Amino acid sequence: MKPIILRPSLYGLLLLITFLFGSCDSFLDESPDKKLALPSTLQDMQALLDNHSVMNQNSPAGSSVTSADNIYLPSVTWNAMSNESERRKYTWEKDNLFRMGYRPNHWYNVFQPIYHANTVLESLSGIPRTAANASTWDDVKGQASFYRGEALLAAAYVWALAYDEATASTDLGLPLRLGTSFHEQLVRASVRDTYEQVMRDLREAATLLPAGTQHPVRPSKPAAYAVLARACLSMRKYVEAGAYADSSLALYDGLLDYNQLSATPTYPLPAFNAEVLHHNIFGGVQSLTIGNARVDTLLYASYAADDLRRTLFFRRNADGTNAFRGSYAGSSSYFAGAATNEVYLIQAEARARTGDVTGAMESLNKLLRTRWKTDTFQEYAADNAAGALELILQERRKELLFRGLRWMDIKRLNREGAGIALQRVLNGNTYLLPPGDPRFALAIPEDVIEQSGMQQNPR
Repeated sequence: MKPIILRPSLYGLLLLITFLFGSCDSFLDESPDKKLALPSTLQDMQALLDNHSVMNQNSPAGSSVTSADNIYLPSVTWNAMSNESERRKYTWEKDNLFRMGYRPNHWYNVFQPIYHANTVLESLSGIPRTAANASTWDDVKGQASFYRGEALLAAAYVWALAYDEATASTDLGLPLRLGTSFHEQLVRASVRDTYEQVMRDLREAATLLPAGTQHPVRPSKPAAYAVLARACLSMRKYVEAGAYADSSLALYDGLLDYNQLSATPTYPLPAFNAEVLHHNIFGGVQSLTIGNARVDTLLYASYAADDLRRTLFFRRNADGTNAFRGSYAGSSSYFAGAATNEVYLIQAEARARTGDVTGAMESLNKLLRTRWKTDTFQEYAADNAAGALELILQERRKELLFRGLRWMDIKRLNREGAGIALQRVLNGNTYLLPPGDPRFALAIPEDVIEQSGMQQNPR
């Protein structure tokens, strides 16, 4: 794909990003009447959306991975970490989980693509949709809607409790700033309103985006359906989750045969591989570097000897522990985008939860055949929906680790009575996070609360 470069006239626009609920000092020092360039053509807007370092590399999922139970940090590693906020996040402290006044952090990062998307959606009102530009106009609007919905969903996973019909109207969600005005008062919407906005954006994207795209750094219709399925799964709306998964796979259902991969490279899973619907990554998290984060020992032991994920996903450390190296980023960064392996697992879970045991096993086995050594895989079978669901949830955890999904899985499953409690042991001290604890919604950075006047998550 030919690289796409931002026009020089758009660089001024990037200064606006620092409005995000806690502007940095350098921005506050800028002259208030300084003219900032705004996109005025569809080409300008596409260039803004093609700023990959903002739109495709700012997922907050690292906070979810650090907080969940797929990793652990030895005491000596935790003690040596220089980032005190990361240390506190790992032990589920009540506050100071993000460095005060520091940019970037995960809150700042996730609202960058939202602001870019808002800028495009606002600017589109000045460009009439005509027969000549309709395809491009729709694509640009669909991309902007996708990015906003995807980013809001990822933020909800970190800073909101799991969606529950009984409490969604009163549980605290996100501030829904859908324009570019600096003067709008920031107020946290409810979890219900947050998810409704996510669904509106992603449905709009699914309507407007093309079935295919030049490159998976740009959103497509299958990607929009995939993230809609992800959103509905986290809302425990399983019929809808299954329908969106079906729609995504009907357009594209490719899988990567792990038998065709070599375990020799440092990072064996290639970026932009056949399963990637939309590329989105995160990195720069001290607790998650390959030298720091250890894979949970029971999780690692659950991979059978002939399961190729055992060698492709993990690297054996000198001390006998295991590090994760199976990111679909193909590097030390971690993948948080949409991919068909996740969609198959959503389809399988939705089928199991709606009583279609045969269909659930078909979806699961189609995926797993590509994960085991040739001629060694014995297809999974289940006698009932409960048995099918147990197998699917086990494989979901084994397949999708380090993507930021496990944290929400714990929260949503606990809403159904799973009773998943988390525990850390460091320096002889035990840290606990019981089911239903309000700390499952991370504290918003304190400087954001101070400057915006928004309500902090209950502790």
